Amino acid sequence: MSVIKELIRTEEDGTISFGNYELDTKSKLSDFEHDGDMYKVKTYNEITKLERNGMFVYESVPGTTVLNLNVEADGMSFKVEGPKDAQITVELEEDAEYSIKIDNVEAGVMKTNLGGKLAISVELEQSEQVAVEIKKK
Repeated sequence: MSVIKELIRTEEDGTISFGNYELDTKSKLSDFEHDGDMYKVKTYNEITKLERNGMFVYESVPGTTVLNLNVEADGMSFKVEGPKDAQITVELEEDAEYSIKIDNVEAGVMKTNLGGKLAISVELEQSEQVAVEIKKK
């Protein structure tokens, strides 16, 4: 397990990692600066949420730990872990199609709604990391 004790951190490769699904009470950290952007994380065992510059980026129910989040113009990639299966919602370009890969297996193409949100389900087991890649078609 790789929970993030400090709630959010910058990794050596320039990505960010955040979330701690082992917490029993809500914890949050605001004003975390990374690449000129300000991040805010809220996390505990029931939910993990990340905002960048006041805008929604990621949410999972139940809470998860996200490792090596890399957000690019054409999508995002990250590794996620948690104690049980999770529903993950991310914000991307609105009304666009994205190809989803989970652990390098094609999971299909999904279209974001008018708000740019995309929801996926990820099967997780204790101490297992699952790689997620979302790329614009």
